[in-house]
Amino acid sequence: MLLIRTEGDYCAGMAPEVYQEHIRKVSNYIAKLMQDGKLKSAQPLDMDGAMLQGNNGVFKDGPFIESKEMIVGYYHILAMDLEEAKEIAKCNPIFQDTAARIEIRPIKIDPGIILAGTVA
Repeated sequence: MLLIRTEGDYCAGMAPEVYQEHIRKVSNYIAKLMQDGKLKSAQPLDMDGAMLQGNNGVFKDGPFIESKEMIVGYYHILAMDLEEAKEIAKCNPIFQDTAARIEIRPIKIDPGIILAGTVA
């Protein structure tokens, strides 16, 4: 899983022509990942949200930790290992347009967790 981290909605401050060029680059990146069979899904995340914290169900404003940085989108990719995932992430055009960070995390497969749509 590639988690895209920026300081808020980095696209909000882009001029329309810069935004359109950014979308074109991201669309090309996504198309290449799909063509190579490396992409399961990808979406930006809305800036609204909440974070459930603690054992007693206390809600905290915003989908973020005590930082200006937040997760603004994700790519669910298929990679043979962490090194291949890093190479896929390095090609993301977001690095051309903002000071983003991409967190690269393997998805842990736990046979004890029942997936949606399956019957125990």
